[in-house]
Amino acid sequence: SGEETFGMLFFAEIYSFEDELHSEMEKIVFLDSQPEAMTYPLIQPFLIQEFERREKAKSDVYENCPAFENNKYLLRFVCEEDCKDLLKVYSDVKAVPFFNSDNCGGDDFYYTTETKMHDAIQYWIWEYERKGFVRWSIQDKSKKEVIGTIELFHRDAKDYFTDCGLLRLDLRSDYEVEAEIKNMLSLIVQPTFEMFECNMIATKIVPEAKERIKAMKRMSFTLRDGKLIGHDGTEYEYYYALNKN
Repeated sequence: SGEETFGMLFFAEIYSFEDELHSEMEKIVFLDSQPEAMTYPLIQPFLIQEFERREKAKSDVYENCPAFENNKYLLRFVCEEDCKDLLKVYSDVKAVPFFNSDNCGGDDFYYTTETKMHDAIQYWIWEYERKGFVRWSIQDKSKKEVIGTIELFHRDAKDYFTDCGLLRLDLRSDYEVEAEIKNMLSLIVQPTFEMFECNMIATKIVPEAKERIKAMKRMSFTLRDGKLIGHDGTEYEYYYALNKN
């Protein structure tokens, strides 16, 4: 009704029970579903639904975007304040050829002005809000500088790469090093299977990206023969993938 109330919903984690019952409790039972006989049948089912909604939101990457970090890197949701750092990434002519622009409507992700970079970041945030994809910024903790981004989304399709977490990695060229790539991606690869409810993770790596190929092979990614089919029927190749164990 929109009226102010002072009702509260409490959660509790129960680890043990006392031998004796208190507070008008007759017995303790364990159920797989809601009991048919409730003291307040017009209230309690709604409280349980609210609890389930909040629990689901905790694990929904589009409701609560997690951050990941180790001693070197921090992966956290992209923000507009990253604009200047990311402009160094997306204006890096050595880095651009390694960006995955498949199925992106002709955008090659080569941005040379703050305006273009800012527009891209706003678009990424908008896509997150509509649950299109998630874009993490990669921060070098020692330099307090953003040096790239990771994009992830769940892909269902009629080609080989279905039920798939599609990963895009955009890095400044001086970080295109096997050990660095493995260090940052190891933070997020395994959590991706649960976050995006997929049985495969795939990422495009062009043959020229030698360091990236070595890093992904060390993480058990393998080059697949299957083609990714775009919206217009275009076939894209050079995809490496890792299957869920």
